[in-house]
Order: sequence, then structure tokens, then C-alpha cells
Amino acid sequence: MLHVFIDGASRGNPGLAGVGIVVYNKNNRVSAYREFVGLKTNNQAEYCALRRALQITTFVANEILIHSDSTLVINQRLKKYKIRNNELKMISREITNLEKSFESIGYRHISRTRNIEADLEANIAIDDYLKYRKNDDSLGSGDDSELNQSQLL
Repeated sequence: MLHVFIDGASRGNPGLAGVGIVVYNKNNRVSAYREFVGLKTNNQAEYCALRRALQITTFVANEILIHSDSTLVINQRLKKYKIRNNELKMISREITNLEKSFESIGYRHISRTRNIEADLEANIAIDDYLKYRKNDDSLGSGDDSELNQSQLL
């Protein structure tokens, strides 16, 4: 059974968002994944992390246990909470279809202190995106410094 630790991070709500996934086989870390996912709320980022984790592990294992510090995601997947947000409902349907690829899938809520690695991956994804934007001259500087005030009037 694979143990899959997931986290979504959003800097703002909504804000720039990333997902982090760390996969363990017994006590051995076998892989890590990070991805910038655009402008999302924190809950959307958490759901994106779960969706991507299922996509990644579909062809690797038949049995997985998802570990997340998101009370909302865990309780909604366990059907303890209803999903009211339309965006989350759409992602949830995709997740339900992905879950069918596994013989066994479980969900476990963990504390944030036990999810540091996935959190770090999610935040690095955002940082990498910001570095890329800063270093990409084709995106421009974002200011109009070549115009003086009199030209704007």
C-alpha cells in the first residue's frame, strides 16, 4: 500500500496556488511532485492536490492511503460533509471517477506538522512560478516606467 501525502497552498484566498504530493512505500519516500495550479482558493488547491495524486498513482498501485491536513477534503471524501461549492463539486466528480481505478483507497486526516513535506512541495511550486515570472523578459516588467506623467495626461 502506498501512503500519499497531499497539500494545496494558496497565497491569498483566492491567490497563487500550488500542490505538493509526497509518496511513501512503507517507510521509504519513493517520489515527490509539485505543480503550480494558477489562481485558486485554498480549498480548490487542496482538491487539485488530491486529483493530481490520484492521477499520478493510478498506474503505480492498487491500494493507497491519502494523508491530508485538510479537514474539509477528508470529511467530504468520507461523506461526513456535503460539498456545496460548485467548483469543488466538479473536481469531486473527477476524483470519484479516479477512485474507481483503485482496489482500495482510504483517507486519513493528519496534523499540519505531519504534512510538512507536502506543504513544502506546494510552496516551492508557487515560489518557482514567481521566479520564472520574474526572470522571463517576455512577460515585461509590469510597470510603464518609460512613460512619464505628462504623457499619461
